[in-house]
Amino acid sequence: MRILYFDWDEFNGRDCRDAMARLGYHVDTMKSRYRNEDLSPIKSADLKGMLLRQDEAGKAFYDCVFSFDYFPEVSDICRKYEMPYVSWVFDCPHYPLYSDTINNKVNHIHIFDRALCEELQSAGVKTVHHTPLAVNSERLGRLYLEDDRGKRECGSAANYLHDVTFLGNLYDNEFNFYDKAPISAALGEYLDDVFFSQQQIYGRDIIGDKRVIDDAVMDELRQNLTFEDTGKFRIDYDRVIRDILRKKVTVLERRSILEEFGRRFDTVMYTTPDAKPVPGVTNMGIADYYDQMPLIFRRSKVNINMTFRCISTGVPLRVMDVLGAGGFLITTWQQEIEECFEDGKELVMARTPGELLEKVAYYIDHENERRFIAEKGRKKVFEKYSYDVVLPEILKFI
Repeated sequence: MRILYFDWDEFNGRDCRDAMARLGYHVDTMKSRYRNEDLSPIKSADLKGMLLRQDEAGKAFYDCVFSFDYFPEVSDICRKYEMPYVSWVFDCPHYPLYSDTINNKVNHIHIFDRALCEELQSAGVKTVHHTPLAVNSERLGRLYLEDDRGKRECGSAANYLHDVTFLGNLYDNEFNFYDKAPISAALGEYLDDVFFSQQQIYGRDIIGDKRVIDDAVMDELRQNLTFEDTGKFRIDYDRVIRDILRKKVTVLERRSILEEFGRRFDTVMYTTPDAKPVPGVTNMGIADYYDQMPLIFRRSKVNINMTFRCISTGVPLRVMDVLGAGGFLITTWQQEIEECFEDGKELVMARTPGELLEKVAYYIDHENERRFIAEKGRKKVFEKYSYDVVLPEILKFI
């Protein structure tokens, strides 16, 4: 199979292409900086030119175009040339999925969040499939063995020997539409109560419950929350407003949990250098995905996953990353995490903030249990959620 890989500098693209080549696929890469803007005329012409390429028999040289996340313009170009377009969506929310192009017959769209996939299917979309995310087991397995044998140089980050590690975004320095909105004091107080209540529940979304965010609340939010409507997608903008609220919950949740960790444990976070400081928590900056991150996960006593609240049911890539690196993980409960992994044997789940704190305190002092669980989790990811296993399933329809 010949694959034209649409590369927009996503952090896991190299892993995926490496696995494709190892599986025997021919992979050519089309480089693009395209992410949050339209495909430039030059890149559009480049893509068209590559799709016109033919083999010695006069047939189309490529069997499909592949990308992480979905790009409507790429889909339309593929439709014109009757070229299958495979996309694997790992972002949530991902509003390009609401483009008019979504039902192009060339599309094979794989979404990691089953609830989002089912939502689109119930709306009549016939091109989407539910597929969990994956890792490069070959690379992670090699790093694991090298670390075991002591061949890797120890870095300056205290050899990554942390008690509690959170690696992820705090979202407090990005566009924050909620904090900028001129919301009335009464509504602000009500939403503060909603935000607090949502933080106490893992794996269940109350922001989407119309008894909680009713028509009157939505009317005021519509009047005060402003963001650009590009007109490119058929989006229910009430959903966008609810996603803004979910993001606000994530900001509050991650900060409050980390502050509590900072009071109780030796805690570090790997995040953007400009993130607002968290008392008692050291910001180690951004970790390189390929070389640093696996060592951080493996050497930390406890790694924490706090699932972004816009993800309804899916397993975040961070969960796969930690387990694939051989790290011990405690995660907020999520429906698909429970379905994919056995709690207490391959990772540890918490259903409330209090339970999260209790389990961190317990497992910091129980090294043998941590090691056993981490090894079981690593084996499960390699067995079920390696690119070597998942990619053939995604591409077998081409």
